[in-house]
Amino acid sequence: MGSFLVLARTIDRASEAIGKTVGWLILVAILVSAVNAVVRKIFNVSSNSFLELQWYLYGAAFLLASAQTLKQNEHIRIDIVYGALSRRRQHWIDLLGHLVFLMPFVVLMDIYLVPYVLSSYRSGEMSNNAGGLILWPAKLLLLLGFALLTLQGLAEIIKKIAIMRGAMEDPTPFISTHKAAELEGEKLAEVIEK
Repeated sequence: MGSFLVLARTIDRASEAIGKTVGWLILVAILVSAVNAVVRKIFNVSSNSFLELQWYLYGAAFLLASAQTLKQNEHIRIDIVYGALSRRRQHWIDLLGHLVFLMPFVVLMDIYLVPYVLSSYRSGEMSNNAGGLILWPAKLLLLLGFALLTLQGLAEIIKKIAIMRGAMEDPTPFISTHKAAELEGEKLAEVIEK
């Protein structure tokens, strides 16, 4: 189990580093948007390539940070049911969800996206919009995003098994929305009392 945990920690570190780095793409997208708006208003000139670059940047941030979101256990779930269960059952639900739903989906996406990206790259596929950008980088972002999510899914499976076997502590203990609000209220009450 030790070597699997080393692999999981390596994937976790990579997901965190990539997620934090691509967060800056949102700022770049905002700057591109602002420049495009200023140029359009002042010079009455617009560019489809600027618009598409914004989409690429937002898409890159979303796709490449999805593995970090999974690692931080911040993905969407139904807390009403999940939060009422014991932590052990929650781990079983997470493990089965990763094995039955996440991994088959992301592996299929990886398999199908490779020829999709290669075909776009080989043909030099361009946007249908006048002055638009080449498309294969956007398609490559899809592949990279799903590949990172596949690796993080593998890391999550390893960690869930290790947690359930007692080989590691739970790095992301679940706190329901109600419990989180209670804890925040208690902290606020302590600050007010001081």
